[in-house]
Amino acid sequence: MAMFSQNPVLDGPNYSFAEAPQARADGFREHRFNPYTDNGGTTVAVAGDGFAMMAGDTRSTSGYSINTRFAPKVFKIGGSTSSQEDANILLSVVGFAADGEALKERLDAICKMYRYRHGKPMTVNACAKRLSTILYQKRFFPYYVYAILGGLDEENKGAVYSYDPVGSYEREQCRAGGAAASLIMPFLDNQVNFKNQYIPGSGVGHALQERERTPLPRSDVEVLVKDAFDSAVERHIEVGDALQVMVITKDGIEEKILPLKQD
Repeated sequence: MAMFSQNPVLDGPNYSFAEAPQARADGFREHRFNPYTDNGGTTVAVAGDGFAMMAGDTRSTSGYSINTRFAPKVFKIGGSTSSQEDANILLSVVGFAADGEALKERLDAICKMYRYRHGKPMTVNACAKRLSTILYQKRFFPYYVYAILGGLDEENKGAVYSYDPVGSYEREQCRAGGAAASLIMPFLDNQVNFKNQYIPGSGVGHALQERERTPLPRSDVEVLVKDAFDSAVERHIEVGDALQVMVITKDGIEEKILPLKQD
């Protein structure tokens, strides 16, 4: 991921993970190497009744440079073949693209081995626990990614699990991760989790009755997710180009690509 602006300090192409040597008081120059970089992008996941939806933009950046306009961030996990046609789990990764690819490949291999040994796919709950241990095993040199896992649980209800880089996780109704997470998450809190939504005329002040929290239908979630990204691309330079949307149901996984702003 070279940024081919010539850097006179480094005497050559400038890489996003290289830092200029620092001069010290004793006359020596201190060299540093940072193996991480942030490749931008944002992902969103929403759990519903009978489906789970995951979406991510396709822009990959290094600083103010765009590496590519099509770098998918949502992946099928646990299929019996390389085409992943019968996969039953979705994983989204955003942050450092190389770590995201490595984490995706490792989890997919583990799920495939489980299917081969046991003759059945791994459940999303079991996969969520396994992903937590994978991340925790690398806690001293973590995968520099924000991961979200999605699928259907044993009751055919949508399940979404969000993670920090060292394996702490929780099941949620919805979650946004990545560059524009701080822009999108308040919107999801209000529209999906119904935070600060009350029944009109139910009282005054603390007597107000909260709106009942029920899963949204799939058609409403699709509109909300697209609206969230349309707003984010107006305010964040690391998000844009196209929107990859995957929906997992009992019938399988559907995928579609929607346009976003490219400037």
